[in-house]
Formats: sequence, structure tokens, C-alpha cells
Amino acid sequence: MNLERMPNEEKLSLCRRYYLGGFAFLPFLWLVNVLWFFKEAFLKPAYTEQQQIKSYIKKSAMGLIVWVAVLTTWITIFQHFRAQWGEVGDYLSFTIPLGTS
Repeated sequence: MNLERMPNEEKLSLCRRYYLGGFAFLPFLWLVNVLWFFKEAFLKPAYTEQQQIKSYIKKSAMGLIVWVAVLTTWITIFQHFRAQWGEVGDYLSFTIPLGTS
């Protein structure tokens, strides 16, 4: 899809859909939203819908950063303490790694 050919109202609508879709535990949509609409929001000459697109891009970027921070924290904690958690750690694993007993 070429954003250059889309009317500004449709750009805003698509940007909003990607932003809202990220709340359905799909942070990849926030990444796509930021990458795809960054030029429209910050580098193009001003138009009426641009302020709202900027808002959605900023919120998508913040949501993505928070999601990555939470996921990285969880992965670090889980990998560090899985063996100490015993049976609970094993139930949370898809595969039980060989290692400390």
C-alpha cells in the first residue's frame, strides 16, 4: 500500500487502527505503525490530520518501549530463576532444559 496515494483521512484511520490493534497484545502493530507513519507525522508539510497521527505515533512508540521492557524483564527473571522455582518453573516452560537439578 502506498501512503502517498491515500487521502489524509484514510491515513489517520489506518494509523488509529494499528494503534488500537497494539492493545490486543500485538505490539508488532505498534512497531509497524511507528515505522510506516513516522515520515507522515514528522517530516511532511503540515495538514489537518497530522497532529492526530503524531499523537498515535508517539503513543505507539511508548507502548512498544513499555512492552519490550516488560518482556525483557520477564525473560531475564524467568531464565535466571526457573530452576529455583522447581515444579512451577517446569510448568511454565514449553521444554524443560537440561541443566541444574
